[in-house]
Amino acid sequence: MELLDRMLSLIPVAGRLDVRCHFGSPWRIDRPEANEWEVPYHVLLRGEAVVESRTGGKSEPALRMKAGDILLIPSGSAHWLHDGSGNPPRAAREQHKDGLTIATNGGASQIADVLCGRFVLPVVPQQLMRDHLPSRLLVSSVKENDGQLRDAAFAATRLARVIQLMRDEAFEQRPGSATVVNHLSAALFALTLRCACHADDAPRGLLALAQRRRLQPALAAMFDEPEKPWTVPKLAELCHMSRATFVRHFDRAIGQSASVVLTQIRMALAGRKLAQTGMSVAEIGEAVGYQSEAAFQRTFKRQVGMTPAKWRSRSRNADSET
Repeated sequence: MELLDRMLSLIPVAGRLDVRCHFGSPWRIDRPEANEWEVPYHVLLRGEAVVESRTGGKSEPALRMKAGDILLIPSGSAHWLHDGSGNPPRAAREQHKDGLTIATNGGASQIADVLCGRFVLPVVPQQLMRDHLPSRLLVSSVKENDGQLRDAAFAATRLARVIQLMRDEAFEQRPGSATVVNHLSAALFALTLRCACHADDAPRGLLALAQRRRLQPALAAMFDEPEKPWTVPKLAELCHMSRATFVRHFDRAIGQSASVVLTQIRMALAGRKLAQTGMSVAEIGEAVGYQSEAAFQRTFKRQVGMTPAKWRSRSRNADSET
């Protein structure tokens, strides 16, 4: 399996479509900060949109979306989409049918159709996902075959098919459409990340690391056998590199050391076991590479911000509320 396969196997993502917005100018969509287990998304089916957001209390540069674009907000930060006119938005009305919500504002000019939803992450520590994706990720499903890599063009085409299916189901509102769209939303997440990985300007982090074929043996080892006592020299040897070369390539792609990524993988796996199994803390620590329960407890609390026991209680409460 490739890097994305391994990551999504460890942190499987579900999808939810919240609302389809059919707006005429002027319009605006406001989204508050998401909870830690959600990644908001927007698919622009028709028209254009301006995206603004604030991360860490600071405004980020505005983004412009065109039809066929997908926007992910991995940071979960508050954000808003609008038509860019600067005029006060028209009042919107909502209708609910067969589990889908349709919002309209009665406008007839410069129509925009937007699918707004969220990707729901499992209850695991989110450093592996949050730390290695940009605060905002904008991907286009429409690409011209202008000499780009065939893989990128093919990924974009497949992405466009999923969006078209989501559009058809959201527009036609047949029985079961809400369930179909939610399943397609989960596929949309994987295909969007794949498309971003193939892009020439893939951001730093896991998306850029996916392009580094020479580093894949080390990543495979960390995901597949996290319980082993991996060291940087051993990981470098798997990649047929010197220690210095391995460290340089890894840092250039991801901005963090291999040992940090290994710890994040271990904590994600441990968090999942704490939430979903009755294994003892000591057994889970050993399963993810810690021979000492005390060492596992210290690392987990440092990385996650709470003890394994508190995480287990909190995650089970969160599961019961969803």
